[in-house]
Amino acid sequence: MKKSFFVLLCVAAVFVFGSCKKKGTAQQNTNFPDHEITVICPWAEGGGTDAILRALCKSAEKYLGVPVKVDNRTGGAGAIGHAAIKDARPDGYTLGMITFELNSLPPQKLIGFTYRDYDPLMRVNADAATLTVSANAPYNTVQEFVDYCKEHPGEVSIGNSAPGSVWHIGAALLANLTGIVVNHVPFEGAAGAVAAVANGQIEAVTVSLPEVKAELDKGKVKVLGIMANNRSDSYPDIPTFKDQGFGIDYATWRGLALPIGVDPAIKSILFNAFTKAENDPEFLNEAARLNLQPAYQNSVDFAVFLKQNYDNVERTMKSIGLAN
Repeated sequence: MKKSFFVLLCVAAVFVFGSCKKKGTAQQNTNFPDHEITVICPWAEGGGTDAILRALCKSAEKYLGVPVKVDNRTGGAGAIGHAAIKDARPDGYTLGMITFELNSLPPQKLIGFTYRDYDPLMRVNADAATLTVSANAPYNTVQEFVDYCKEHPGEVSIGNSAPGSVWHIGAALLANLTGIVVNHVPFEGAAGAVAAVANGQIEAVTVSLPEVKAELDKGKVKVLGIMANNRSDSYPDIPTFKDQGFGIDYATWRGLALPIGVDPAIKSILFNAFTKAENDPEFLNEAARLNLQPAYQNSVDFAVFLKQNYDNVERTMKSIGLAN
């Protein structure tokens, strides 16, 4: 009798211990996070990606209740940092900011992974390409520019920030979708290309609005259109390509992603916190100061965008000989 009672007592103890252990695990997830979170940035401190990420992380601390640290992992045109995000421990305490280069490096065989190797959290911002020309150019709309290029095939030069750069691809996309033949002229960064347009050395550039802002405000260039769904809050009179009947939506973009395997409950906590941070007035004011355009997408929409962007980038890069 005593022996049977002892066995029952042991079984009961095991059951209670197991229940407590399960409850403890659930409680642990509920208490996430309980220490510092690291967000990997594939680009150097002081750049646009670093600046907007630090502003977002600062706002996110309010909603997560723990420090959120930016860890710059640079090198390989973004390859080092993106690999570090992908390979991070999937516990929610390490995530990262993925950028346009995640979709432009694979077609060039420079990295052996793609957007499919991440769990997208949200898109943060996008700086759309513009079609910017000299202030005294003979065209004032995208259609007039396209017509001019068709009347003068191969005579119009479009500058970009480097061979294979986001803006080189943007110019090629414009040419492919409108059926024009142009010369692609590389520069050491967007600033040189913009200066060349302002000085009349080339006809156009397809860089972002923040990059042409200084010359635009001086009246040395004019922006014929922005490759975005919405007009700029700072320059509402500049029409989008879609306003003018061209279905071109192209931008350099930045977003947050997790390594694959993070607990959905933890992902939900991070998603909610960073979404609130994106809408926080402090973050929005800083983004405006940086001339960087917030372009929020939730996890589902960001995942769809990543695939579409990858397909467009790969197709365009093949057309200009940057991918096989």
